[in-house]
Amino acid sequence: MSLWLAIISAFWLGIQTAISPCPLATNIAAVAFLSRHAGRPRHVLASGWVYALGRVLAYVSLSVLILWLLQEQLAGGGALSRLLQKYGMLAIGPVLILLGMLLLEMVSLPGNLGGLGAGLQERASKGGLWWAGILGFVFALSFCPASAALFFVIFIPIAASQSSMFLLPSLYGVGTALPVIVFAFLMVFANHLVSKVFTGITMAEKWIRIGAGVVFIAAGLHYTVTVIYGG
Repeated sequence: MSLWLAIISAFWLGIQTAISPCPLATNIAAVAFLSRHAGRPRHVLASGWVYALGRVLAYVSLSVLILWLLQEQLAGGGALSRLLQKYGMLAIGPVLILLGMLLLEMVSLPGNLGGLGAGLQERASKGGLWWAGILGFVFALSFCPASAALFFVIFIPIAASQSSMFLLPSLYGVGTALPVIVFAFLMVFANHLVSKVFTGITMAEKWIRIGAGVVFIAAGLHYTVTVIYGG
């Protein structure tokens, strides 16, 4: 995969993560958090970017840890690298199919693995600007099955193929925070459009999710058949 395709893929996967069920719920919570300061435009805009920075920091930190461990294993010929080489290719197809089924709501799995959002949001609403960054960091790590599959199974191999510990994870993080950034700008420059855009995004989310689900299932089937038959 070329670097430019990896860059586009990282940002697009971030957007897909942003509209998957659990991250979408946390981004809506973040928008509600920002709306409490609607009378302070600069604070809203700064909070939106600090929230995005928190998400970026979380994904970069996690990516650095995972890619460093993978590099250590590959350099030393460790058990993890042998396991990935043996079973990694076989797992990608089924995981893509499962992810597509989750996006199409054909199956359901237990929800958010974090569970810290509500209490943290309440504390953040009483704190200063940097609490928005803490909120973004924690929300980013509150993985649910769909977002975990997108990050660990789809994104991490792309980042690993480019040996990118910072650029691609940063773009992925910005993609996951894009809805919040958009709403921060709307609250500052076009507050009257917030409700209309929110309604439009809610409607578009359904069709984007369906389209992504179909693509993931098709790619998963193709990948599975290719691995099995070596075509």
